[in-house]
Amino acid sequence: MSHIYIPKNYVSKLNLIDTEIAIKLIKDTFQRRLAESLRLTRVSAPLFLLKNTGLNDNLNGVEQPVSFHALEMGKEDIEIIHSLAKWKRYALHRYNFEMHTGLYTDMNAIRKDEDMDNIHSIYVDQWDWEAIIQPEDRHMDYFKNIVSHIYDILLDVEFAMHRHYPTLTRSFLPESIYFITSQELENLYPHLTPKQREKEITREKLAVCIMQIGDILASGKKHDGRSPDYDDWSLNGDILLWNPILEDALEISSMGIRVNDQSLKTQLEKAHALDRLSLPYHQSIMNHTLPLTIGGGIGQSRLCMFFLQKAHIGEVQASIWDEQTRQLCKENHIQLL
Repeated sequence: MSHIYIPKNYVSKLNLIDTEIAIKLIKDTFQRRLAESLRLTRVSAPLFLLKNTGLNDNLNGVEQPVSFHALEMGKEDIEIIHSLAKWKRYALHRYNFEMHTGLYTDMNAIRKDEDMDNIHSIYVDQWDWEAIIQPEDRHMDYFKNIVSHIYDILLDVEFAMHRHYPTLTRSFLPESIYFITSQELENLYPHLTPKQREKEITREKLAVCIMQIGDILASGKKHDGRSPDYDDWSLNGDILLWNPILEDALEISSMGIRVNDQSLKTQLEKAHALDRLSLPYHQSIMNHTLPLTIGGGIGQSRLCMFFLQKAHIGEVQASIWDEQTRQLCKENHIQLL
């Protein structure tokens, strides 16, 4: 069943060929500036991982990865990645990256349990990045500084797109991003759901970083689910931009300072998942083998969708859609790739 929103009188401002050219421009510009700003080196990344390593992303803990057995691997369970949140930290250690340097990679994943709509697809493409930090960097000011660096890159991309494509409306983004914690947001809109709160604050501020996501709020509920074993719930956040085409908040990045041994154990206990401490990845954190890091994922298709002012993510990525979605898009001038 289709869950898409059709903007009134929507017509794409770029044809299919110009869209494909513009997608490359956005991706080239953003990843170059990201690497320069955060001192990152591009690396190759896996499409699948062995289940017993504990390196796959558990997301909210309920999504099931696509899994299979390989002919030469016997009965070993192999999983298509959800994201590389844990793998990146291991890679930084293995490749001997220096302090305050890191890596980024093109991450392609399959999330078969995703509810598909204007901004969700079962195919996920994002830039996964991770950098080594010192113990004294594990505080909110450091996190906010990195968010501001990423936001400055978004401003650079916006400028580049308007310069190359004058038909695109200018300008959606404010000069700086607004920071607010999930608890402050709940206090501001106590009678709204978390998604409604995100919409209201992003409508007002246009670019927002909602911080400290994953733990229980004063209401007794979570703002949103977070895996307990990569982000430190007190040192993370989501970047949201106001999308005037969809008239809604658009999350383009989830990121955070990663767990150390203490926060890992505390969060696993809260998640009733202390059994994970026996996995190799978790042991490496408890034994201080892995470096302290900060990292995140930045949605490539969502970023392209935002800057190209598209109504559906299928206009900027090649995926599969149900028949109802395809028909609705065809009837409403939404050209799926």
